[in-house]
Amino acid sequence: MFHALSLSGVLYALWLLLSGYFEPLLLSLGLASVFLVVFTAMRMDVIDHEGHPIHLSWRTLLYWPWLANEIVKSSIDVARAILKPQMAIAPSVFKIKASQVTELGHVMYANSITLTPGTVTLALHGGTMDIHALTPAAKQGLLEGEMDRRVHAVEGHADGTLSKDRL
Repeated sequence: MFHALSLSGVLYALWLLLSGYFEPLLLSLGLASVFLVVFTAMRMDVIDHEGHPIHLSWRTLLYWPWLANEIVKSSIDVARAILKPQMAIAPSVFKIKASQVTELGHVMYANSITLTPGTVTLALHGGTMDIHALTPAAKQGLLEGEMDRRVHAVEGHADGTLSKDRL
């Protein structure tokens, strides 16, 4: 029920931001449409902790600035590798094991890798990912595991254990 209420609030706030209307009739029609959508989603049983991961909200706010910084640094590294006369490009494909516990954590990690220039997640199966790296520095950065640790912390397991609410 908490997920449904949270989803209702998010959808209504989004409706307000996108519509820009604050007349009583339109506000009530917007609210009715939000409740209809949430009711339908509840009947379809699609509101869950993965579809609407409110348990990650404050942790992701700390992760996004770090990821944005990594994207900028990787963009600069890829540009340097391409623009150097000797072209420091040495593509490689390797496997990496994710320490995340949930499928949502695996997907967050795989997407974070793909968002970072110079690396692409080719496949994800059972917590093991096939990664393509453009440069040796990009490969080494992933093997060091900083991104893996940060996504694991976003998932709520900074100490490497499951939280009691997930057991």
